[in-house]
Amino acid sequence: MGRLRNRTSVAMGVILAVALLRLIPHPPNVAPVTALALFAGATFGRRLAGFAVPLAAMLLSDTLLEVFTGQGFHRHMPVVYGSFALVVLLGSWLKDRLRVGRVAVASVAASTLFYLTTNFAVWASGTMYPHSAAGLLSCYIAALPFYGLSLVGDLAFTALIFAAYVALVRHLPAVSVP
Repeated sequence: MGRLRNRTSVAMGVILAVALLRLIPHPPNVAPVTALALFAGATFGRRLAGFAVPLAAMLLSDTLLEVFTGQGFHRHMPVVYGSFALVVLLGSWLKDRLRVGRVAVASVAASTLFYLTTNFAVWASGTMYPHSAAGLLSCYIAALPFYGLSLVGDLAFTALIFAAYVALVRHLPAVSVP
């Protein structure tokens, strides 16, 4: 029972930490959610928990952002949340194969997946860009600076989360994730 309580406490702490990190000022698209989704897919034994942790962090922070700034909820939320769910699935590719190179490749793939899906949604559902191949290309080109920030942030947060996990399990195995 103590091990389960420790695991739950770790998961809840991670949810709160990631939610709070989204609330403090930061460069656009530099947040730990993609890294958390990748980590959850790679390390959580139960798939439901893998999906629940990053999505709970998003829901909590989006709710707080909405309450305090009026900017937490937006029309592309289903695509954003769906993208994070896909990143959890991508993370499951890392199960039992946690190597630095694989984690780095998965982090770049996760950033790219998020960039492609969310910007496609912006193009498809909006009027900012013509609904043509040229319009889609323009949308992707306009979002390149955000993609660059995502890559840097995702790689940094992924390194931090996975390194902290390895250190935590090595020194305190009773608090490994579920």
